[in-house]
Amino acid sequence: MSGDGEAARVPGARAETGRNQHGAAGARIAARIRDAILSGEYAPGARIRQEDLADQHGASRLPVRDALRMLEAEGLVTVKANAGAWVSTLTRADFEELYLVRERVEPLLLGLSTPLLPDEAIDRLDELARRMEASSDVEEFLRLDREFHLSSYAASSTSVLGDFITQLWNRTQHYRRAFTRVFRGEGDRSVHHDHHLIVGALRRRDVEEAERVLAIHIRRTRLELERHPEIFGR
Repeated sequence: MSGDGEAARVPGARAETGRNQHGAAGARIAARIRDAILSGEYAPGARIRQEDLADQHGASRLPVRDALRMLEAEGLVTVKANAGAWVSTLTRADFEELYLVRERVEPLLLGLSTPLLPDEAIDRLDELARRMEASSDVEEFLRLDREFHLSSYAASSTSVLGDFITQLWNRTQHYRRAFTRVFRGEGDRSVHHDHHLIVGALRRRDVEEAERVLAIHIRRTRLELERHPEIFGR
């Protein structure tokens, strides 16, 4: 009796183990594709072929499909039934909407984080601001800029906002790269000035000033990119 019951449970246990393995593999593949999109290896609109991913990662199609579904939920990938998957693109209207959301939501998260940031975290932000100003490499700037802003929010304890803002950053990464090239080409130093002002406000624990400077900082990027519709393929 006991043996029959144990045998009956084995197929279900094996199926559950298989699902867990596929899920873990899907998460690993999603992380690699996400990194490739954020680094610019995959451009907006680029085709992502499931068979190529399966070969590259030594995986079956199932975890690859799981990975693409995860990235679709994040807004990074667009999957069309019986057609395939592409890196998502933003229209100018999409971008404006996402940045209007960022202008309002990110200052809120920074305000929640400001009183809680330890002094050593602010010292690190100061270092990042100086390194960005000294850097001549676009990709290094983007990496440091991402660390600067997301680290400045890290002391807040929220169940929704942190992940939501990370997704907004991921979806707009390509366009921030384009903006970085624009402001560097025009010799604009305002981005660096903003970073130093944010660090100063954080040191003083001045929530209102930190929020104000960050909102202007994000707004400036939106307005600058609106002057360059060619970035959106229009």
